[in-house]
Amino acid sequence: MSDSRNDDESPEVIGVRRGMFGAKGSGDTSGYGRLVRTVALPGGSPRPYGGFFDEIVDTLSAVIGEDGFAAAIERVVVHRDELTLEVTREALPAVAQALRDDPGLRFELCLGVSGVHYPDEIGRELHAVYPLMSITHNRRIRVEVAAPDADPHIPSLFRVYPTTDWHERETYDFFGIIFDGHPSLTRIEMPDDWVGHPQRKDYPLGGIPVEYHGAEIPPPDERRAYN
Repeated sequence: MSDSRNDDESPEVIGVRRGMFGAKGSGDTSGYGRLVRTVALPGGSPRPYGGFFDEIVDTLSAVIGEDGFAAAIERVVVHRDELTLEVTREALPAVAQALRDDPGLRFELCLGVSGVHYPDEIGRELHAVYPLMSITHNRRIRVEVAAPDADPHIPSLFRVYPTTDWHERETYDFFGIIFDGHPSLTRIEMPDDWVGHPQRKDYPLGGIPVEYHGAEIPPPDERRAYN
């Protein structure tokens, strides 16, 4: 079944940030409180995508079938000269294998997986982003998958791309995404008994005191605040 996101070409506003650098038009460059910036994700892109992007999309559609493509690909996004395929999590392994194995695609190398947390994107708060490279054709694309906080499960790509082993562990460690089918999904940076996932946006800002040349530096949440 196709997703309505396929036809959405407008940016998706998922939140508003205050006191953040990067806003324009206010005249305030202090960064302390008066800057307001919307958080928007790029919308789906219309044809033609440009460059080799159309060829990749057409080839993938031919490999998995038009119906399979409509069910698997939520949106095709071209942003800042990069192609991103937003894939449903159920279809991720099949799409990844098609991208790897088809002679016209041959994305043999997965360069890792990065986690992103958008707490205001209700029902799609957690994202996993896989950058893929075709050594054969010297091309790069990205595959992105979303999951809700309430069900943070995404299929592991370990069996398709074994190099994702440690990267999926790191993304689990820092964001709490559970990669189903991973051979050993354990923490890789934080201690085994650590509570929470420290790169999520809702993780409390804090830390431990640091001693430097005899001076005590408090954790961030106890330092001076600018209001």
